[in-house]
Amino acid sequence: MDDQEKELRFYTTVLGFVKDKDIPISPFRWLTVNSPEGAQGGGTGSSAVGFPPAQTYQKALFDAGIPATAFLTEDIQAEFARFKERGVIFDGEPKKRWAQLFLWFFEDICGNLINLAQPLL
Repeated sequence: MDDQEKELRFYTTVLGFVKDKDIPISPFRWLTVNSPEGAQGGGTGSSAVGFPPAQTYQKALFDAGIPATAFLTEDIQAEFARFKERGVIFDGEPKKRWAQLFLWFFEDICGNLINLAQPLL
C-alpha cells in the first residue's frame, strides 16, 4: 500500500489498535501497532510494500487465501460485531474449526487477509 497514513488510520481507528513504533526507513516508515489492552505483537509494517518482489509475495498470499497475520480475541462474537459496525467486511460468520473458533477472513485496506481467532482451550 502506498498510503501509510491511510493504513495507520485503518489499524488504529477501525480496528482499535494503538500506534507503537513509527520508524523512518527512507522513503517509507515501519509502523507497528499493539492492542489497547497492552498485549504486544499485533503489527503492521509496510516499509517494503513499494518493493516489487514484496508486492508479488503479498499478492500471492492473498490470492492463495493465506492470511498475513492472525489476531486472537477472548470474545470473537463481540469483536466480529464491533469490526462489522466499523465497516470491516468478513467472508462469513464465526465458525468452529479444530481447537479454535476461527473467522476466516477479513481484508485490511492494504491487500492482506487477516484471520480473527478465539482459542477455545
